[in-house]
Amino acid sequence: MTNPAHDLSKLRIDRDAPPLVKAAFRRAAIVAGAAVTIIVLVLGFLAWHRGGAVPVQVAVAAADGMGGASAGGAASVTANGYVVARTRASVSSKVPGRLESLAVSEGSVVQRGDVIGRLENWDYLAQVAQAEANLASSRAQLVEAQADRDQAQRDARRVQEIRGQNRDLISPRDLDAAESRAAQAEARARAAAARVDAAAAGLRFARASLENTLIRAPFTGTVLRKEAEVGEVVAPSVGGGLTRGAVVTIAALDTLEVEVDVNEAYIGRVRRDQPARITLDAYPDASFRGQVRQVVPTADRQRATVQVKVSILDHDPRILPEMGARVDFLEPEAAAPGAAAPSRIRVPAAAVRVEGGQSVVWLVRQGRLEPRPVQAGPVSGGFREIRSGLAGGELLLVSGVDAPRAGMAVKVANSKP
Repeated sequence: MTNPAHDLSKLRIDRDAPPLVKAAFRRAAIVAGAAVTIIVLVLGFLAWHRGGAVPVQVAVAAADGMGGASAGGAASVTANGYVVARTRASVSSKVPGRLESLAVSEGSVVQRGDVIGRLENWDYLAQVAQAEANLASSRAQLVEAQADRDQAQRDARRVQEIRGQNRDLISPRDLDAAESRAAQAEARARAAAARVDAAAAGLRFARASLENTLIRAPFTGTVLRKEAEVGEVVAPSVGGGLTRGAVVTIAALDTLEVEVDVNEAYIGRVRRDQPARITLDAYPDASFRGQVRQVVPTADRQRATVQVKVSILDHDPRILPEMGARVDFLEPEAAAPGAAAPSRIRVPAAAVRVEGGQSVVWLVRQGRLEPRPVQAGPVSGGFREIRSGLAGGELLLVSGVDAPRAGMAVKVANSKP
């Protein structure tokens, strides 16, 4: 029988709390969750209010060509293009053959007439040797024919003298025969001389053919590219298969210029010998003096542009062919007496947006966006001319917001010129 004093079942913990206690805990949890939610919302609002501005890139609406004058005046038109060499050639061989040697590489400076490559020419050397032998043989035959001619002429003169002294000693038939032999000898000598000329011409042709196996520099310049390697078959024109058309590409670096495409709406502002400022994409902090050399007298119908060639006046070893470049065509600083120079405002093309069929720019004022309708010209060199709507100096949105709206908070992350 169990002793009541030792009944362990009475030590069991009752885990079932009264209903009032459970309701109190539930209300406390709801209040705590609501408080945490309110705190998070308040902190989020404060964080957005203090630092929630969208970072954007902006540009300054510049008057008279990016807001600054330089040597020669302010820029009226800007266009993008590439550096090219006016004197440039893809040098190939004059005859087909296998390239035996190549004496240059990229960057090699060559003078006009220098041998830069040679084709396999053993057959041409043999032709030259054969032509020289033919010429020597023809000359020997000429000497022999001339000797026979001289002897025949002496014999004819002797027969004439004897007959002149005594007509009975030499018959007319013998005189005619002697004179005929002299004439035939003269004809054979002339034929031999003609064969000598033909052999000499053949030798010149063989030597010219041998010379054609040598690839020479057509002008003084710098090798830009090797188009073929030793052992490859080259030819004056590409014939398919493994045939190469050019061996090297050479350019005269002292004839570098920039070719740009100017929007035809602005071509009237570009003229021959107009000064220009050239900025390379590789060296944006440096500029070089230029001058318009030619305005190509035709337009690109599809692109609505006109090509303009600008000579580079400042020769610099950093300027290399095929580099990207921007050209600012400059206007003279001094205007005509009594005439005020028109103020032009140019902005990056990305700053102008089309909304509802109207050109609009977004101003950045005190950290907020503000729309401004404008009248903009066509794109030229990544810029657009603002014909009305801006006075110059405004801070414009360029990128960072795909769908801007009035009053939107922004902060300037990086400004563009």
